[in-house]
Formats: sequence, C-alpha cells, structure tokens
Amino acid sequence: MAEGAETLAAELSGVARKGAQIKVAALDSARLDDLVILALWYPVNRQVVEQLGARLAGKTVVDIANPLNSTYDDLAVPADSSSPEELAKVTPAGTKFVKALNTAFASTLVAGNVAGQKLDIFIAGDDAGAKQAVAQLVRDGDMTPIDVGALTRACLLESLGLLGVTLQGPLNLTWSSGWRLVH
Repeated sequence: MAEGAETLAAELSGVARKGAQIKVAALDSARLDDLVILALWYPVNRQVVEQLGARLAGKTVVDIANPLNSTYDDLAVPADSSSPEELAKVTPAGTKFVKALNTAFASTLVAGNVAGQKLDIFIAGDDAGAKQAVAQLVRDGDMTPIDVGALTRACLLESLGLLGVTLQGPLNLTWSSGWRLVH
C-alpha cells in the first residue's frame, strides 16, 4: 500500500502545477490542510473520515468517490443520498463537504484534457467558500469548474460518474473519455 502511494505521488509530482507539492504520510501523522481531497475507494472513504474524526472540523473535504456497488452496475448509497452526504453524518459539525472530480477518470485528470479539450469539472456543495476553493484548484489544473448547486446534487454527479464507468467497455473508451458541457 505505501509503495503504491509513493508511486502515485511521484506520478502526480511530475504533473503538479503552480507550486503544488505532493507528499505521502501515514494517516495518523498526516498534516491536514484546509482542503482535504479524499481520493479513496468507496466505502474506504467513510472509514478514513471516521478515523480522522475531529481533525476534519472546519476543513473542506472534497469527496471524489463514485460509490459503486460490488458489481459496478449501480450506486451503493441510498437513492436519496450521496457519498459526501453519508460522510457528513459521521464528521464533526463545521466540516464542509464538496463533491467534485468524480466524473473524470484518473488519467484524464492528470492530463487535464481529453482529445485536446479541457475537462469540465462539476462541483456540488452547500458552502460557497468551499466551492470557490475547489473551483480555484480546478482552474489551477487548467480545467473548467462548473458549479452545479447544492450538495444534494452530488447524487446526480455520482449517477453521471456511474454512467461514465458503465460506458467504457461497450464503447471501447479505454478510460480516456470525459464529460463536456457544450453551449
């Protein structure tokens, strides 16, 4: 597990922009900045949030998980909820959750584009400042942030993420596709 984290950190460091630094630390000793990105498989994200507990108070937590069921053909959260809404139930008051980055695949996030087109990154959350911080992170990655509204819309983003996952095989997309809002 630590070796995989080191490999990923090296890959991300190679494409980091605007002075971003990528570091690996054990969960119990990790320094949490104001913006915490949970780049974790669902439901591991819940276990990590429970372990971090009070350390998340006042932080902005970005949940990028697509909470897929074990057969990858549906979502594993209640139909009227989402991964960040479920996480909010087990975190201290004052923790601000944002859903973002879940509709882009890892390789396209690293590249920041698909077929030369900037990625659109959809953002849902209830705290305007938290969403602005995530939007700035997205802009710093040379992608386009799109605010889709309240955190209750995270379930829609997770459904869009599920659709993207289920289309990869039948359309032979090789995890190199993305969503773009055209107007």
